[in-house]
Amino acid sequence: MSTNNVKQIHSFGQSIWLDFIDRQIISTGKLQKLIDEDGVRGVTSNPAIFEKAISSSSDYDADIAKYASTTSTNEELFFEVAVKDIQAAAKLFEPVYSEEPAALDGYVSLEVSPFLALDAEGTAKQAVELWEKVDRKNVMIKIPGTQPGLKAIRESIAHGININVTLLFGLERYEAVTEAYISGLEDHLAAGHDIKHIASVASFFLSRIDVAVDPLLEEKGLKELQGEVAIASAKKAYEIYKRVFSTDRWKALAAKGGQPQRLLWASTGSKNPAFKDTKYVEALIGPETVDTVPLETLEAFRDHGIAANNLEEGLDHATEVLEKIKAAGIDLDKITQQLEDEGIEKFNAPFEKLLKAIEDQKNKA
Repeated sequence: MSTNNVKQIHSFGQSIWLDFIDRQIISTGKLQKLIDEDGVRGVTSNPAIFEKAISSSSDYDADIAKYASTTSTNEELFFEVAVKDIQAAAKLFEPVYSEEPAALDGYVSLEVSPFLALDAEGTAKQAVELWEKVDRKNVMIKIPGTQPGLKAIRESIAHGININVTLLFGLERYEAVTEAYISGLEDHLAAGHDIKHIASVASFFLSRIDVAVDPLLEEKGLKELQGEVAIASAKKAYEIYKRVFSTDRWKALAAKGGQPQRLLWASTGSKNPAFKDTKYVEALIGPETVDTVPLETLEAFRDHGIAANNLEEGLDHATEVLEKIKAAGIDLDKITQQLEDEGIEKFNAPFEKLLKAIEDQKNKA
């Protein structure tokens, strides 16, 4: 019997997390099967995923009716419902979380309200509330890596909360996130606490970069670079990761049990039908990283994906790609900021739709 293609990825030091959650995948045993057969080692969720789960299913109707009388807002009701799913998934991943080295994987991520993406104080406050509400060691609270988010990330880490930093597109912002994480660990340690249990990932988004840049490359006569900018950026981010987490400053924290904040590749489904559907997964397999994949991408990789240690291959080419687009007058910093702004809106819109669906359901009850 041939080795499962998805499971092979783990042999190269990368963890595959599923970018999807709903009640059905938990209750039918399908998520457990993905853990057992594909070696899936975590789950990520976001407002858009929950909107689809709740709006397209009757699985949540009873809970919506139940919590309608005990919650004061639709957002509060949503988190009551979502927390149940997160807790159920976290239970399934407890054995993964307990594997040695303990607390490396087995995490389930729940995001703060997208309405708070530019509100540092509100984000930090809600991160604590959700962390305490879920009450599971193997949960990560997702915080967008916006400029205001940096302060909330540091405060949350300093509070001892596991954080999944989401919506990262640019290299400068990614490095600022590593600083927030390291500072947060130092704050937690300085307050007299152990840091061994704290885990974090930095979610670097991929395919959306190429969707934004590729039309500009065609205009500039650089069609041969289409589909390469996101991967080049990710490889440069990994260079930053290796540099930041090998300094004397980091080694002092590692000696106290600090875990590096792993890079997580997000938005790994190919949005351009001209690209191979496993393109972004295959290109970035490498040690000490996580890849969160949609269910259809995971199934595609299981069928025909090729697992190989590609992350540090072609680093010179990655540098050359970014230099070429800069020389052509394409401002990647401006594009990544635009993608962050659009990313916030892409979560706000489904969240608003979700809250309306909850309101409609309450009115039916």
